[in-house]
Amino acid sequence: MSVKIRLQRHGRSKSPFYHVVVADSRAPRDGKFIEKIGSYLPQTQPATIELDLDRATYWLQNGAQPTDTCRAILSYKGALMKQHLAVGVRKGALTQEQADAKFAAWVSEKENKVKTHVERVKMTASQIATARLAEEVKVNQARLEKLAAKAAAAEAAANATTEEAATEEGAEAPAAEEATETPAE
Repeated sequence: MSVKIRLQRHGRSKSPFYHVVVADSRAPRDGKFIEKIGSYLPQTQPATIELDLDRATYWLQNGAQPTDTCRAILSYKGALMKQHLAVGVRKGALTQEQADAKFAAWVSEKENKVKTHVERVKMTASQIATARLAEEVKVNQARLEKLAAKAAAAEAAANATTEEAATEEGAEAPAAEEATETPAE
């Protein structure tokens, strides 16, 4: 018998929630199952996932194959990490204490990432608009500074050319005055 870890859809139209179940691969999607190991509610931000890690790890170690979505859910909640560490313990690469410490560190890091994501999601639309406006103001100020620097450089170049032209005119002007004065004498 081929065993799958998959989702079983419940809920009404356009408002689904799912049970994460272990079932025979020949059974229908919403039909007979061996064991319910969790639930998944995708409508919330972030998605609400409840999972029995010990039972999920047990089924993974006994050869149950998760579907693509269930693999993502198991990975997100740490069941695949726990199973990976259990394989390392069985092979002798790690002790159980080391595996538990690595898993605890992984879980705390994951919780921090989820917490920051939840805080970002909870920001109101006005806070998001204010943050975007502040970023846009910074970008605009940087652009204005660049334009001012270019304008100053162009003005300095223009002043240099007018000074050169003025010095050339100043040298030519006395010669022109002498030329006009000589015929009058």
